[in-house]
Amino acid sequence: MVVPRDASTVVLLRGGDGRPGGLEVYLLRRDTGMAFAGGFCVFPGGGVDTRDDEAGIGWAGPSAREWGDLLGTSPEHARGLVCAAVRETFEESGVLLAGPTPDTVAEDTTGDDWEADRRRLEAREVAFSEVLRRRRLVLRTDLLQWWGSWITPDHEPRRYDTRFFVARLPGGQVTRDVSTESVGVHWLAVRDALEAVDAGRLTMLPPTYVTCLELHPFTTPEDALAAASCRDRSTVEPRLDAGGTRLELPTRIEAMLRVRAERRGATQGLW
Repeated sequence: MVVPRDASTVVLLRGGDGRPGGLEVYLLRRDTGMAFAGGFCVFPGGGVDTRDDEAGIGWAGPSAREWGDLLGTSPEHARGLVCAAVRETFEESGVLLAGPTPDTVAEDTTGDDWEADRRRLEAREVAFSEVLRRRRLVLRTDLLQWWGSWITPDHEPRRYDTRFFVARLPGGQVTRDVSTESVGVHWLAVRDALEAVDAGRLTMLPPTYVTCLELHPFTTPEDALAAASCRDRSTVEPRLDAGGTRLELPTRIEAMLRVRAERRGATQGLW
């Protein structure tokens, strides 16, 4: 059995039409040639880099120890997971959850100098801590809320233990289609994303689809962020059923999927 690799992903949120399902999320459609999730729509994210847990990184918000207590791990491990979440979001969307002070964020990350830093990070030519130190920025870890965790099923050849975070798109910043691993990006209302998957126009792995489903009731990013700490955030690890044809998920998720399938007139869920 393959040991899961640590990973972090961030669900970037922005306001929509103010109705349930209108909250917008940022999605990347991965290149079909990618070894993992090729052709699927995903949130920005990726594996933890060996340098993500550097103690000297600029930091604002809950401490690494507080994050460790929340995530049920060591401060060092938590630091790596949180840093990876912010770094991967910058690499794959151009959005940077960091600022010159503990209560500000970088105003514009679209210039050529920012793009040069992003490319160097993506190529692993430089550590994220070095970029922040040179620019005199600190991670705004208070802008993140932990949403939950998913582990890739044990029958898969590539496995990840992924922590899902949610964050509001910072004011003044814009997303950019920059990732070399994607062939397109979308800001979609969660209802539109779910309907596109249901109709077969988009494909998502269960964690992405379920996260969109969980976000459907919220009408603003602030409401979703506030609800994160009240959720059931126990780790989800899907497993094949005895027949090897269907993924088994926790009862709470199966119930959500069943209601969704009934509303669209399907006899069974997607998985």
